Amino acid sequence: MEDGILGIHHVTAIASDPQRNIDFYTGLMGLRLVKVTVNFDDPTAYHLYYGDEVGHPGTILTFFSWKGAPQGSLGTGQLTATAFSIPEGAISFWADRLRGHGVHLEGPFTRFNEQVLSFADPDGLRLELVSTSNADGGSLWKDGPVRPEYALKGFRGVTITAAHERTTSLLTETMGFRETNQAGNRLRYGVGNGGYPAFVDLVSEPKSKRGVVSVGTVHHIAWRTPNDDQQKVWRGRLVEVGLGVTPVIDRKYFHSIYFREPGGVLFEIATDPPGFTVDEPAAELGTRLQLPAWLEPERREIEDALLPVHLPVVRAE
Repeated sequence: MEDGILGIHHVTAIASDPQRNIDFYTGLMGLRLVKVTVNFDDPTAYHLYYGDEVGHPGTILTFFSWKGAPQGSLGTGQLTATAFSIPEGAISFWADRLRGHGVHLEGPFTRFNEQVLSFADPDGLRLELVSTSNADGGSLWKDGPVRPEYALKGFRGVTITAAHERTTSLLTETMGFRETNQAGNRLRYGVGNGGYPAFVDLVSEPKSKRGVVSVGTVHHIAWRTPNDDQQKVWRGRLVEVGLGVTPVIDRKYFHSIYFREPGGVLFEIATDPPGFTVDEPAAELGTRLQLPAWLEPERREIEDALLPVHLPVVRAE
């Protein structure tokens, strides 16, 4: 549909140590830290955003950093893997790079005619790298540690471990996803046309235990919509099918609505604008703590409560 979901906007997960998180995603994975802020609902915790050169929707992996929080566990009602696209021919580079840093790998193996590497970050978050011929070039972090011919190219898709058949009907009948492939208990649905199209794999495991969302797991996934007007349309549609949807919430860099799909995964629909350059220029993204206006009066208290971190140095233009 013309007004359909454009793809994945961002994925938000939970980390423990913020410095270890920064080092892994900027140093090893080659993503740019595009925003350092706090969880607007819990300003004692960092909210760290990683992406391409300016954090285009479709490239953004974010983390709430809750030091000392318990470890989560994977199961039903969860987003259980997050996949990035890499260029064809980059699998060997990434296998060598990750193993060289002590990361345990599964694969490469073939899934739906694509080569996949599976592994976990230091907190146990499940990640995949998928070699694909249509990996979008994006706006690469030109000062990053990974050469462009190997660099991550935005999200390829996510895996949801589901135990509720209504999840399928929500995706296809309400949100406009289309079934594209199936293998065993894994059903693949596609969404988006151009930019950063993505897939959702639904893995049916009705007898598995329910997952626990905490450190090392995904907190929520956000889907892209182009503007505020279209977001209001989505909110109306979701309310019509009986879902409990939040009012529009200002997240400074985008506007959001939230709801739980029938299986329990927290979904968000987020606007593409205004983006991450609303409070610092593109060349300086991720170089200092940014706060929304309503938290600025508490800046000193917030900074005192946060763990100190060393941020990546951005070279001058």
